[in-house]
Amino acid sequence: MAPHVALITGSARGLGLACARRFALRGDLVHVVYRTRNAETPALEREFGQRVHQGDATSEVDLARIVADVLSRDGRVDHAVHAVGEFSPGPLAEFLPADFRRMLSSNLESAFLFARAVLPALREQRGQLVFFGAAGLAGLRARREAAVYMAAKSGLVVLARSLALEEAPSCVRVNVVSPGIVGHPHAHADTHEKLAQGMVPLGGAAIVPEDVAAAVAWLCSDDAKHITGIDLEVAGGFGL
Repeated sequence: MAPHVALITGSARGLGLACARRFALRGDLVHVVYRTRNAETPALEREFGQRVHQGDATSEVDLARIVADVLSRDGRVDHAVHAVGEFSPGPLAEFLPADFRRMLSSNLESAFLFARAVLPALREQRGQLVFFGAAGLAGLRARREAAVYMAAKSGLVVLARSLALEEAPSCVRVNVVSPGIVGHPHAHADTHEKLAQGMVPLGGAAIVPEDVAAAVAWLCSDDAKHITGIDLEVAGGFGL
């Protein structure tokens, strides 16, 4: 059987990179995507070889090019993971319109554009599409300091569930994985502050990117073949 092919955006570091390594560990051919070349890029290229792509996840042109490159090299896409979404906290009254639009573009519009680009290939393979949400969206609770981010992620959940329903006849499964407070070197300072305050109800070991990657990999496996349209939280009870 030919190895599966995974395409993972936002995979130069953090949760996206953890997903890329998890898929590679199980034998998938993994294509990673980064936006801006920096000192970490050569290491990414050494690890993933010719399956490293540069592009802006908010650009329809870039996403179409990346998907075409994946298909040209490996002929298929079985798993697509969109690990892109800027986090910028602050009260609504202090958010500039440009910042508001940038947050919606990064967290919601980019997901729509990624889905449009990759769905034809996923239909061919009866594949899976996973987006990254945010823990605690249930109940549409008011948010202090993170309203714009959570509004965008709430819209993303509706988008994903709608895609799950629309793509079910094609046997494409669409789900959301919503991390809670996940500590890693590139996490926002707000994340580290919450970790220090002990805001995760389920004690024990802290959540790490590999925990989130395990959930994503499970959804992109036959063990989850009847699961679509869900928002799976990996949060240790944060937001309950």
